[in-house]
Amino acid sequence: MFPPIFAVCSTDPGVIALLGANPDTRLYSFGEAPEDTIKPYAVWQLISGDPENYLAGRPDADGFSLQVDAYATTGTAARNIAKAIRDAIELKAYVTSWNGESRDTETKLYRYSFDVDWIVLR
Repeated sequence: MFPPIFAVCSTDPGVIALLGANPDTRLYSFGEAPEDTIKPYAVWQLISGDPENYLAGRPDADGFSLQVDAYATTGTAARNIAKAIRDAIELKAYVTSWNGESRDTETKLYRYSFDVDWIVLR
């Protein structure tokens, strides 16, 4: 019922190099990081999901669409986090859109955003 993005990213050397090792990997669910989180970090949130449905029998897979946002003190760092997460998950999921770059007016952090579709076997 849940996409395994944290499990995949928290064991990937490229992500670990940028966001820390588990259990302190700075990749947070529900699109929110704890207050005063060490920078850089990334967040993800479920945008939508579709369970497979069969007329006979229980479904064996669920589909998920996620939004991933990388935050950093420089644009280059935000892009590098996005690349590392992309590289970690692209053999298991599909990047479906690049949502753009921005800079938060309050925190001054740079943000790189993209969407991922993931089919998860039950």
